[in-house]
Amino acid sequence: MPVAIITGASRGLGRALAEALAARGWDLVLGARGADGLKEAAAAVTRHRAKHGTRVVALPGDVTGSGHRAVLVAAAQGLGGLDLVVNNAGILGAEPLVPLGGQPLEGFRAALETNLVAPLGLLQEALPLLRRAPAGAVVNVSSDAAVEAYRTWGAYGATKAALDQLSAVLAVEEPGLRVWWVDPGGMRTDMLAAAEPDEDLSGTPAPEEIAPAFLRLLDRRPASGRYTAAALLEAR
Repeated sequence: MPVAIITGASRGLGRALAEALAARGWDLVLGARGADGLKEAAAAVTRHRAKHGTRVVALPGDVTGSGHRAVLVAAAQGLGGLDLVVNNAGILGAEPLVPLGGQPLEGFRAALETNLVAPLGLLQEALPLLRRAPAGAVVNVSSDAAVEAYRTWGAYGATKAALDQLSAVLAVEEPGLRVWWVDPGGMRTDMLAAAEPDEDLSGTPAPEEIAPAFLRLLDRRPASGRYTAAALLEAR
């Protein structure tokens, strides 16, 4: 069975992607900082074991640590290899979000470390296994804030814009892989609620509604590039 590493897998989009891949028979290595939430996510995913034989390794830890990244990749190797890395873990840098004039620099540095440096570190660790996979792929979770100028989203958006550029260069340097950087759009998540606590999120899609867009990438394997979940879901 194919093997995926998913960071930030304890809740939101990460958990939704884990459940969607498990339902297709993928083996998973799940990482997140919250041990309790990760344990719950892993338990939800393992219900697919009876049908598909799904194997799940849940490893709590901070993806900004090189040791944790190495453990994630070693766990994938223990499952037989690595076919997909999903860099989903992310932080805002300030909760709630604030204009750039009031952005705490330590929060911005932390967001850069989690949203940009850690994905690169994980990919550096994972590339030898991905290159050996029959259809190796990388999904870097981006944001519309990477390409649009939204008030208060400047610091977070800057980290995602940098991740987009990193992804584009990786796609050039690793032509044997598929590298997709994906804007999922607004989702009804704890992160969005923390970013804008006064916003009404009742009409915002849940992560489970967005996850099928990522599955379409795996099904169709389009060229490396930037995609939006909305366009992927609309495509026939």
